[in-house]
Amino acid sequence: MAVTTYRIVSADESNIHDEPHLEGSRVTVRQLHAAVEEAGQRPDRVADRHGLDVGEVYEALAYYHRNPDEMRRVETRHTRAATEAARQSLVTPEE
Repeated sequence: MAVTTYRIVSADESNIHDEPHLEGSRVTVRQLHAAVEEAGQRPDRVADRHGLDVGEVYEALAYYHRNPDEMRRVETRHTRAATEAARQSLVTPEE
């Protein structure tokens, strides 16, 4: 009987932007969710683009949906960071 090994590293254990990601890669669960479910890309194409097995893409999607509180926290943190970066890029340096 085959044993399935899951590769998702949770946000609490992640050293990649404190986001859940696929172990051994820098591809985050949020990236894969955005590509497949928000942008409508085919999971097999997304897998090919990132050098993943299509099963890993589905694993990430399942993780996203099974951990809604964690994913909301990640999304909130990401949005705040992007907003702050945009705000800082608009600041005019003093002369």
